[in-house]
Amino acid sequence: MITQEQRDTLRGWFAGRLPDDLFEELVEVTVDREEVTVVGRIPGPEPADDASQAERESAVQGRIQEFRERTRDSRMAVAREAEHRFRRKVSWGVECAGQRALFTHVAAPVMTRLRQPERQVLDTLIAGGVARSRSEALAWCVRLVQRHTDDWLTELRESLEHVERVRAQGPDADED
Repeated sequence: MITQEQRDTLRGWFAGRLPDDLFEELVEVTVDREEVTVVGRIPGPEPADDASQAERESAVQGRIQEFRERTRDSRMAVAREAEHRFRRKVSWGVECAGQRALFTHVAAPVMTRLRQPERQVLDTLIAGGVARSRSEALAWCVRLVQRHTDDWLTELRESLEHVERVRAQGPDADED
């Protein structure tokens, strides 16, 4: 479990380490056991007033691609330092004109054992065309749960952080 203090430490490190001109704003730094994802806001393009929706969307995609290519070396230098310091891969993304794009991200394998009723759920999603494999179906289920239980998951994470703080005050705390 990643504590709020660890999240704050990571966000602070990136806020201090990123070049001042990289992002307009550091939007989000998220972390789990394998990966740190850094998302910043970049300025959107300014298409003509009479530009179509397709032209506006293409301009945003072009701006994101230009940013990705232009900043690759500086982002990778920061990532190397962070990966050494925090022992996690670093992924990057941007927000531009209301759109979010992730450049890279870790797809970590997760092993699980499922009983037949649970496998049948995944197989139904495959048969229905929602997913192409059990792995993809399971990822779809996780995203669905995440979307509909955000408040509950936030409360659970906060409770786990409290447990970690209490453990740290226990009798073995002085031995560390």
